[in-house]
Amino acid sequence: MELILKYFKDISPLQIQQFIAMEAIYKEWNVKINVISRKDIDNLYLHHVLHSLAIAKVISFKPETQILDIGTGGGFPGIPLAIMFPQCRFHLVDSISKKITVVNEVYKALDLKNVSTEVARAENIKEKFHFIVSRAVTNLPDFMGWCKNKISKENSNDLHNGILYLKGGEINLELTSLRYKHSIYKISNFYKLVYFDEKYVIHLY
Repeated sequence: MELILKYFKDISPLQIQQFIAMEAIYKEWNVKINVISRKDIDNLYLHHVLHSLAIAKVISFKPETQILDIGTGGGFPGIPLAIMFPQCRFHLVDSISKKITVVNEVYKALDLKNVSTEVARAENIKEKFHFIVSRAVTNLPDFMGWCKNKISKENSNDLHNGILYLKGGEINLELTSLRYKHSIYKISNFYKLVYFDEKYVIHLY
C-alpha cells in the first residue's frame, strides 16, 4: 500500500480505504478460487495494483468515460482503475465464470458503484466504449481482432479513443504487424522500480 501512496499522492481518504481493503478481500477469495498465483498474492500491490494503475499515469479519464476491461481475470486492470476514477464506468468481462465470481465479490465488498461484469468472450460484446483496457491476455494482433467495432467515436479525453494495453518484453514485432497508430509508454518512467523494466502501456487507436 505504501507504493500506491508514493506514486499517487492525491487520492482521497475513501480511495485509500478501498486500496487498503483490497488485500484482505483478495487473500480471502484467492483461497477459494485461485485467480492470482499463490506465490504472487503477497505481491498484490506491486505486481497487480500498481501495474494496473500505470494506465492512470498515461491518461486521467474524464467523468462519464466508458471503459471495457477484456480478459479481466481477477479484476485487473479494471478494479484498481475503477477505484481511481469513480466517475467513469467500467465493464469487466472474462470468459471464465469463476473469475467473474471473484470480481463480483471484490467490487461489491469495496462498494464500487461504477463497475459491471459479464461472463463473455470479448468478440461477443456488442456495446461500444471509449477505451478498452487489458493486461497481456494474448498477442496484440489477435487482441485487436477481438476489439473490432467496439470503440466509440465520441471522444472527450486528452488521448484519442482506443486501446490501452499492458504488456511486457519484446513488443516491436507485434506492433509492426498492426495497421494502427500507436504510442508506447515505458512504465519504468513512472515507477522507479526494477520490476517494471521492460513493461509498457501501449496506446493503439
